[in-house]
Amino acid sequence: MSLYWSKLVHTLTPYVPGEQPKLQNLIKLNTNENPYPPSPKVLAAITQATSGDLRLYPDPGSDRLREVIADYYGVTPQHVFVGNSSDEVLAHTFQALLKHDSALLFPDITYSFYPVYCGLYDIAYKTIPLNAQFQIDVEDYARADGSAIIFPNPNAPTGCALGLAKITELLKNNPRSVVVVDEAYIDFGGTSAISLVAQFPNLLVVQTLSKSRSLAGLRVGLAVGHPDLIEALNRVKNSFNSYPLDRLAVAGAIAAFEDQDYFKLTCDAVINTRQKLTARLQELGFVVLPSAANFVFARHPEYDAATLAQDLRARHIIVRHFRLPRIEQFLRISIGTYAESQLLIEALEELLA
Repeated sequence: MSLYWSKLVHTLTPYVPGEQPKLQNLIKLNTNENPYPPSPKVLAAITQATSGDLRLYPDPGSDRLREVIADYYGVTPQHVFVGNSSDEVLAHTFQALLKHDSALLFPDITYSFYPVYCGLYDIAYKTIPLNAQFQIDVEDYARADGSAIIFPNPNAPTGCALGLAKITELLKNNPRSVVVVDEAYIDFGGTSAISLVAQFPNLLVVQTLSKSRSLAGLRVGLAVGHPDLIEALNRVKNSFNSYPLDRLAVAGAIAAFEDQDYFKLTCDAVINTRQKLTARLQELGFVVLPSAANFVFARHPEYDAATLAQDLRARHIIVRHFRLPRIEQFLRISIGTYAESQLLIEALEELLA
């Protein structure tokens, strides 16, 4: 600690991101990155944007990108907000829409950045337990005393998805609360709630290009919601950083949305590998939660998860283990290539023998 720190800094417990090892020859299945490279059209667009124009500031509103996203989802550009990663979009959302007198509600097992944002922005929150099957019960949120709701769909780190009918029920039950659906993994098997935005002015949907569009290194996120909600985000953004997306990020993001064939090809490959990996894990005795994400959440009833993670690491395979209540015996395993999944299974077969 330092005498130069502000009072706030002393109280913070920062988010701990997944490890980015510097070692070579690793099978890296711990941070849910896409195992496939970005679209060649994305790389070409970024190369083309690398010009003398980099001396100029980018468009502060990223208008062309917002138009492309709006066209893709069938909304207007006024319904779209973009930022430097979905984490930044979420940070602005917490400040602009989720800080009220009553508590913010989110699941007890969820994206661990949510309580960090609450600490940073002095937001009271209450966690709502997932049920015994690690699913969200929307009725629990109707009974809770809260001012706003946020949850990932599919949930993280469980991978379980909530259907549109249940999200609709949640929105109808909480008409005076902002409901934020964090769809980082939606393209791997879920159904986006963006189709509900026109019906529910209290709904904000947040997405990222990091996962399904293979652009974790480019840092582009977005939100879709009623223009009143988007205006709140813009007020916070323009009080923080007027130019969140640089010229290269905008060019790459536009190309990623325009190359739908490549997007579908890589998503289908991840889904196919996930299904095969799930079946093989179950054959080895693992309990695997139903996943609509680019990872699986699994435990073995006879083997300690922390020990398995350490033993896999010794074989140059890295998975994610959370030392948290209710899930300390689970491993979150990102979906790699089919070849990487085969090597994971072979290593587990040796460890469980």
